[in-house]
Amino acid sequence: MSTTTPGTTSPQTTPHYPEQVTGMYVLARALREVGLDTMYGLVGIPVTEAAYICQEQGIRFISFRHEQQAGMAAATHGYLTRTPGVLLTVSSLGFMNGLTATANATVNCYPMIQISGATDPKMVGMKMGTYEELDQLNTAIPLVKAAFRCSKAEDIPSAVARAYRAAVSGRPGGVYIDMSTPALGQVMNRADADKLFYKPVDVYSPVAPNQASVDLAVKTILEAKHPAVLLGKGAAYAQVDDKIKTLIEKYNIPYLPMSMAKGLMPDNGQLSALSCRSTIMQQADVVIVIGARLNWMLSFGKGKWNPAIKFVQLDVEPQEIDVNVPIAAPVVGDMSLALDAILAGMDGKTMSADPAWVTSLQAETKEKNAKFAVRLADNANASPMTHWTALGAIKPVLESNPDVILVNEGANTLDDTRDAIDMSLPRHRVDCATWAIMGMGMGSAIGAAVSTGKSVVAIEGDSAFGFSGMDFSTIVRFNLPVTVVIFNNGGIYNGAGVNMSGGSDPAPTTLDIHARYDKLAEAFGADNYYVTTPDELSKALTAAIASKKPCLIDVQLAYDSGKESGHIGYLNPAPLQQVTV
Repeated sequence: MSTTTPGTTSPQTTPHYPEQVTGMYVLARALREVGLDTMYGLVGIPVTEAAYICQEQGIRFISFRHEQQAGMAAATHGYLTRTPGVLLTVSSLGFMNGLTATANATVNCYPMIQISGATDPKMVGMKMGTYEELDQLNTAIPLVKAAFRCSKAEDIPSAVARAYRAAVSGRPGGVYIDMSTPALGQVMNRADADKLFYKPVDVYSPVAPNQASVDLAVKTILEAKHPAVLLGKGAAYAQVDDKIKTLIEKYNIPYLPMSMAKGLMPDNGQLSALSCRSTIMQQADVVIVIGARLNWMLSFGKGKWNPAIKFVQLDVEPQEIDVNVPIAAPVVGDMSLALDAILAGMDGKTMSADPAWVTSLQAETKEKNAKFAVRLADNANASPMTHWTALGAIKPVLESNPDVILVNEGANTLDDTRDAIDMSLPRHRVDCATWAIMGMGMGSAIGAAVSTGKSVVAIEGDSAFGFSGMDFSTIVRFNLPVTVVIFNNGGIYNGAGVNMSGGSDPAPTTLDIHARYDKLAEAFGADNYYVTTPDELSKALTAAIASKKPCLIDVQLAYDSGKESGHIGYLNPAPLQQVTV
């Protein structure tokens, strides 16, 4: 005698849509129920039809050439919108390609959900040698914030809702859903499927900080002689711009932004200490750390820092407190509520700051900015161009278009662009962040353009572009307002590396100084430019931004422009031998 699982169709009945639906339909509806209307991915067995059905249900599907870039787009979407970006991949290596981006999102605290098709877990568990056999769930678990497996269609709505909540709650991060082929293919009556859907309540529950910790933070700040605010990308993500502005401007506190916090307060503002990083580290006595981590990029809070410094740290994650150095005044809780409480506690009170502190930083800023202007001027007519020549041409164009989002990666290209281009609006700079990786450029540019509707300029080193360059075609296919600027110096750091064997093979860091990346854009039908002078670059970039169309600008640099690892060459172990990189 035949039996059926409740909600499934009878074996004697031929299922027909719309009376019957599959798990693929359930997935699309579940995503819409929680308000997710965009998906990035690359399809194949077993998720191809799922992507089509998501489109049919009103979810925009952005199809990529490589899963890692689709994941980078989803992660950037999450960072810029505070809602999870969604990645869809196939199983096995497609899953693992996407997982690199999801792991990166978790480290950088971007909300993201990766959904990967998966072989029947019962067959995987028995090691039967089935198609693309891999225990994806247990592969993902150590690298993500949370992970769920859907073995049947009834699991899907709950998994999606829980994944959303996990991705955005507390410290945001990447979440993985193992979407088994049986769950996707399961057929059930639509009436039964409709009973599964629900809108989760209060998916993000802000938690207020302890009042005693707020009182201690306020006391510590008010007593400071040389206070400073350190802004991290967590502060930018939190979208509490006005509250940060009030804290800084009302109490006349200098601020130092980390790379992706540039523009949260204007880089060239009167209280900006962007040019005084070493002075802040050595002389500040109280630093208010907002959404930043005292990790390798900040010397772990040690070394150059004033040994008597007191850190006031605002973070949503209690495990971040006391990492590397003791925190004098931790404030753990939702960023908005924490700032509200601190501002309330400081209201009507007077700072003890040394009046000469701000003026001395402003004088140092003026002096260092003048020296930087001389550097740009000295390189203005270099031929072939150096990084500084090119950035001298780009700087006024981008700064006159402040609402363009800047995506930036490379070694020297990353470091020099960060130093050269002043940002004036929050969340308008996206780069490789905590892990300092390369290979996020095209994905992040696409995610920024799709999620915000704004124009994007991606400034890429030639090596960095190589990690993701084929997804320039995705920019073209979706007609996104993205301009890709490639600095070609012929190598990973430059084109001057020497093969130590004396052989004819290129050195390990050597690429192609004569490569014509503009021809790639031509092949896909996009506007393109090959430029060799700063005047040509300025005109090309101006025209590209104004066009609001896909565009690629190939910038020819000198082969010896740039140094090993840019500004972080000190991380390389000493080789003892003479190596020309």
